[in-house]
Amino acid sequence: MRGTRGRTPAQNLIRRLEKRTARLGVIGLGYVGLPLAVELAQAGFEVFGVDIDEGRVRQLNRGRSYIQDVATADLRALVRQGRFHASTDFSVLRRCDTVNICVPTPLSKQRDPDVSYIVAAAEQVKKYLHRGMLVILESTTYPGTTDELLLPMFTRPGFRVGRDFFLAFSPERVDPGNPDFQTRNIPKVVGGVTPDCTTAAVKLYQQRLDKVVPVSSTQVAEMVKLLENTFRSVNIGLVNELALMCSRLKIDVWEVISAAATKPFGFMPFYPGPGLGGHCIPIDPFYLSWKARASGFEARFIELAGHVNGHMPDHVIELVVEALNRRGHALRGSKVLVLGVAYKADIDDVRESPSLDIMEKLRERGAKIEYCDPYVSSIRFAGGVMKSVPFTASSLRRYDCAVIATAHRAFNYTKVLAWSKAIVDTRNALKGRRSPKIVRL
Repeated sequence: MRGTRGRTPAQNLIRRLEKRTARLGVIGLGYVGLPLAVELAQAGFEVFGVDIDEGRVRQLNRGRSYIQDVATADLRALVRQGRFHASTDFSVLRRCDTVNICVPTPLSKQRDPDVSYIVAAAEQVKKYLHRGMLVILESTTYPGTTDELLLPMFTRPGFRVGRDFFLAFSPERVDPGNPDFQTRNIPKVVGGVTPDCTTAAVKLYQQRLDKVVPVSSTQVAEMVKLLENTFRSVNIGLVNELALMCSRLKIDVWEVISAAATKPFGFMPFYPGPGLGGHCIPIDPFYLSWKARASGFEARFIELAGHVNGHMPDHVIELVVEALNRRGHALRGSKVLVLGVAYKADIDDVRESPSLDIMEKLRERGAKIEYCDPYVSSIRFAGGVMKSVPFTASSLRRYDCAVIATAHRAFNYTKVLAWSKAIVDTRNALKGRRSPKIVRL
C-alpha cells in the first residue's frame, strides 16, 4: 500500500526519521526509558514520554531528573526547547510515529514471568496504533513475547505487520552509574517481526546511537538479553559456591581469584558477594528457565545458580554471627549497621538489593538494624521508613558490628576499620588489611 507521493509506509517512516520530523514516544520513564528519551531528543526529535507516576511527570516537566545517568541540566534544556514532554495521558501516542515500551517485567511470587506491565502498555498502544507506526519492546522478557503476545494484539483485518505497521524487540542494556558505557555507546541489538520491521527499528536507533546490531528475529533479540544476564548469574553462582567452599577450607577466595586472573587467556574473573541485585541479573535467568520448562526442557544449570546466589544473604548472617561471637556477643540484641543498601556501588538503586534481604534476616533473628548509604537517604523497611545514619566516628562506634554490603567509593574504609568494633566484609573492600575485627566473605 502506497502513502505520500507513492511511498510505502516503511519508506515514509524512514524518511521522517532521517529528516528528524518523526515524533517519538517512550512508555516508562525509569532507568531505561528516560535515558533513551533524552538521547533521542538530543538527536533533534520531539519526544513524548509517558509514565503513570504523576510525581515523576511533574518533576520531568519542571526539568528535574531523578535518574543518576540523566543530568538535570540536559533535561531542562530539552524541556525548554520543546524537545521533551512528559505526560500521564497515553493519548499523546496518537501523535507519535514510533513508540518504545520500557516498562518493568518482574517475577511473580511463583517466579514466573509477570508481563502485566507489558500488556497494559500494549493495550494503550493498540488504542492509538496507526498506519506507519513503529513499536519497539525493550522490556526484558522471555523469547516469543513480541510475536506471541504483542503481534496478535496489534494485528487486525487489512492492517498487517511489516506493511502497515512495524514491530520489533530491542533489549535494554543499561548499566546504571557506569561512567564508560551509557545508552548512546552501548551497541543496540534489534530484531523485527519482518525484515522491514528490523530496517525501520535500526533506522530509528541509528539517528543517535553509536552502533546498532540487527539480528534475524525478535526471538533472537529476546534471547540475547537473557543469555547476557544468565551468563553473569551462572558465573557469579559458581564463584559464590567457590567462596563457600573456600570458607570451609580456610582459604582466601579473593586471593585465589586475583591469582587466577593473571592468566592471560581462558579465564574471566567474577567475584563473590552477598547476593544478586538490580532488576536484571536476579530475574532474567528465571524468564529463560520458565520458557525452557514450558518447552519441556529443564534448565538445571540456571536453577542451581539461582539457588546458590539466593542463599548468599544467609551465609552473610552466619558471618555476622561469627564476628559477634569473637567479641562474646550474641546476634539477638546486638546493634548491626549495614554499610550500603544500593544493589551495587556508587548508585542509588535498591531494586532487588541483597542488603535488604540481609537486613530483614538480621531483624528476624533479633538484631537491631540500621544502615548508612550516601546515595539512599531513606528506605521502606519493616513496615515503616528508615533513614540513613551519618558516616561519622560517633555513629559507627555505636554498633556491635558493621556489614560492608555495598562497596561505595564514598566510604572511607580506613575509618570503617578504625571506628568499627567488628566488620563483615562481603565485597573485599578491606583488601590487604589485617585485623581480628574483620570477617571476610
